[in-house]
Amino acid sequence: MNTLKNSVQLIGNLGKDVELQNFDNGSKLAKISIATNEFYKNKKGEKMQNTEWHNAIAWGNLAENMSKILEKGNEVALKGKLVHRSYEDKNGNTRYTSQVVVSEFIKINKAVEVEVNTPF
Repeated sequence: MNTLKNSVQLIGNLGKDVELQNFDNGSKLAKISIATNEFYKNKKGEKMQNTEWHNAIAWGNLAENMSKILEKGNEVALKGKLVHRSYEDKNGNTRYTSQVVVSEFIKINKAVEVEVNTPF
């Protein structure tokens, strides 16, 4: 049950290409933004869509692999943990942010339907 205490799983689409940062000590950090969509019907019976944006990061080899494999628009499944942090902006205001620290990801390739005309 310990793995359920802080566990996040998302499937969505990347809103932009992976942003990879290389640090002087050799560390690598990947930043991504992923959109998840929910569909529902409103009171009038009309189909509605709600999009949520999630910020995620990955470190090390995982970060490097994300930058090599993923690009804007790709559908991706990821697993990780939710972290919260605060920082001070350039105006001295305290800002708060939440992000997913990714531990695993999979690029989802959608099957393409192809019609083949084969003579019998």
